[in-house]
Amino acid sequence: MIDPENFKSVQTPVLNIGYGDYGDATAFPIFLLHGFPYEVISFDGVVQPLIDAGYRVLVPYLRGYGSTSFIDPDAPRMAEQAAIGQDVTDFADALGIGQFATAGYDWGNRAACLTSIFHPDRVKAQVAIGGYSVQDTVNTEKPVSAMREAQLWYQWYFNSPQGIVGLAENRRDVVRYLWETWAPEWNYTDEDFNRAAPAFDNPDFVDIVIHSYRHRHKNAPGEERFIEAERRLAEQPRITVPSIVLLSGASGFGRPSTDPSRDQDRFPGMVARRIVEGAGHDLPTQRPAAVADALIELLQG
Repeated sequence: MIDPENFKSVQTPVLNIGYGDYGDATAFPIFLLHGFPYEVISFDGVVQPLIDAGYRVLVPYLRGYGSTSFIDPDAPRMAEQAAIGQDVTDFADALGIGQFATAGYDWGNRAACLTSIFHPDRVKAQVAIGGYSVQDTVNTEKPVSAMREAQLWYQWYFNSPQGIVGLAENRRDVVRYLWETWAPEWNYTDEDFNRAAPAFDNPDFVDIVIHSYRHRHKNAPGEERFIEAERRLAEQPRITVPSIVLLSGASGFGRPSTDPSRDQDRFPGMVARRIVEGAGHDLPTQRPAAVADALIELLQG
């Protein structure tokens, strides 16, 4: 079981990243990357099978979560996609890790996708939970269906003054509601939630979440150092590293399409595409074996 109380910390150019480190330190490393609004313990059931298969497993907190903190107390708290992607590479560099594999969902999947795009030589394999997750933060957005817009209510909420105050004052209520609506077939116990909730008490959590959702809808500026990266990402570049796409069969966002054409186009190195039955949005929580098995298949296939 992942125990954040015993996490290590490593310094990157921007962050002190809190992380768990499991297995043989000399073995090939795998990064497990959590999403919003979750935390590292969602990978509880993924770690041990990977250790048993002979891998080193590293589980970092994203910026704004858990024990991860900014080095500069006065630095703006930003979380555009290019920043969280850069954090993955910075994390590897700080630990002296050259090549690695990744598995991530939600924000963590986006960070993994960007790492594969910008540094394909360093990513031996990627398990993309949720598929292609690269945003176009440059061009004007096009409206989507009313149902899809309604599913994204929280994003519009975070783009309003009320949403900023609401997340600050009711973060645990907001997070639990999202957990339950995004995995409607799963029963989260109070014990489950209370174990995870301290990660959202990070003093940067609200600012990071708000900036991420405002930036993606072009209501907040990003960092100047990522302007060119965001322009490239707006072109929706393909991911060429060996990949397996896992999709949640019981997600509150709706059942994924059975048509593989988009994923085949975005992931020309895709080995498999699987709809994982019974899994909600935080797929590793409900179906950890699917994640571990996919990683082992890619690395040992």
